Amino acid sequence: MPFSQKIVPNRIVIYAKDVMNITGRGERTARKILQQIRVMNGKGKNTFVTVTEFCRYAGLEERSVQEFLK
Repeated sequence: MPFSQKIVPNRIVIYAKDVMNITGRGERTARKILQQIRVMNGKGKNTFVTVTEFCRYAGLEERSVQEFLK
C-alpha cells in the first residue's frame, strides 16, 4: 500500500474557537466578534467569515494568523 500524505491547505474560514484562541476571549465574545464582522461586510447570519476579514477587523497580519491556525 503506497504511503500518501494528507495535504492540509491554509484555511480561509475562521471559527469562534479560533477567535477564542487568538484573542484569549470567551466563546460568547468570540461569537459577537464574528457577528460584528458579518454586519460590517454585509453578510448573512450563517455565512462564513474569512481569515482576511477577521484580520482586517482585528488589525492583525494575515500571515501571523495563518501560521497560528496551522
